[in-house]
Amino acid sequence: MRILDIDPASPLFGYVRPGYSILSVNGSPVQDAIDFRYRIADERVHIRFADPVGKELDFQFEAVEAGELGITLDDHKIKFCKNNCIFCFVHQQPQGMRRTLYFKDEDYRLSFTHGNFVTLSNTTDADIARIIEQRLSPLYVSVHATDDTLRRCMLKNEKLAPIIPRLRQLGSNGITIHTQVVLCPGINDGDQLERTISELGDLYPSVESLAVVPVGLTKYRDNLPNLRTYNKEEAGQIIDYVETCQTKLFRQHSTRFVWAADEFYVIADRAFPSRATYEEMPQFENGIGMCREFITMFNRRRAKLKSIKSQRRVALLTGRSAEGFMTREIMPYLNEIGLPVTLHAVPNDFWGHGVTVSGLLTGQDLLKYARKIADQFDLVILPPNCLNSDDLFLDNLTLDQFKSVLKKPTLVGQYNLVASLLEAFS
Repeated sequence: MRILDIDPASPLFGYVRPGYSILSVNGSPVQDAIDFRYRIADERVHIRFADPVGKELDFQFEAVEAGELGITLDDHKIKFCKNNCIFCFVHQQPQGMRRTLYFKDEDYRLSFTHGNFVTLSNTTDADIARIIEQRLSPLYVSVHATDDTLRRCMLKNEKLAPIIPRLRQLGSNGITIHTQVVLCPGINDGDQLERTISELGDLYPSVESLAVVPVGLTKYRDNLPNLRTYNKEEAGQIIDYVETCQTKLFRQHSTRFVWAADEFYVIADRAFPSRATYEEMPQFENGIGMCREFITMFNRRRAKLKSIKSQRRVALLTGRSAEGFMTREIMPYLNEIGLPVTLHAVPNDFWGHGVTVSGLLTGQDLLKYARKIADQFDLVILPPNCLNSDDLFLDNLTLDQFKSVLKKPTLVGQYNLVASLLEAFS
């Protein structure tokens, strides 16, 4: 493992430099940063380094932690997904997007460190042994169907190992697993969904939760499998079935275990369940309970907005999926206290109007819409999830370019809407 950087406060600083390699820890080779942290957990640690020309250096430590050593490792070798899922979002993209959007990772290490969902399709027996030995828990696993024939068809991978024995093996060795199903109309819903929920529920508590998420389709589907999205009535039926399962599972395990994604409630135009219904929010980042949390946070803090005296006109941009619940749950209060805020649902012309979440709005669509209504606002608030940490939109437009063209004050919002509005009116 090559060293990228070393903290000046590290006891190795001055002895080991960027470009050096870690050859072994206590005689064992190091695979990656996770492996390094695991191996230096011994009471006594012997680390062997090598400089760029191969000269070896040895250091001994007692009761040391990775943070104390301050080493940043080159850990870029990510496992690539070899599946060809019928609903894969990467296959539904045009050219010219962020490079990272075209990479299909299937790496159990990212599942452990970042909560990425994996199918375990390229996880070897050695990988499973390592997961168990190093207690890489929890993991996040895309199941889609527990019927292995159907699962192989959906992932277009005839070599997939049966999923239930894999999950049972991990669970019996102390690994906690969170699962998801991407639901496709007429394919893995109905009886197949019933079977999947039942068989995964039987693995509780090692399988701790299950998210049921609707398939997302863009307009870029030439030569791809014929799929469609759920309509309002069908989404309501999915919600009803999932909530029925929750009641049954709660009696058995004292947890609801399975949740329908927020997007199903949006499609069905239904109110979100109470905050308590989502328990500990085990799949928050997967869009389960995110909208309810947003509403709850706003209601708890909204009284602070009464102090605003400014009459600056603020335009709040969002995706169409948020329009309904924000119109019902947020805007009435803002209107009641006389805050000059208008809500605008931006159509997704780039991906297609079937894509409604704000996180998939491109800079060009947001800019086109903002320019169209520019005479109606003094400041515009953008959704917080439409830019990455480098202030780059999905289509590589930068925030500075957006501001330069719009020529209007622009604020990137926070998930805390009250804080965003306080900043906008300050």
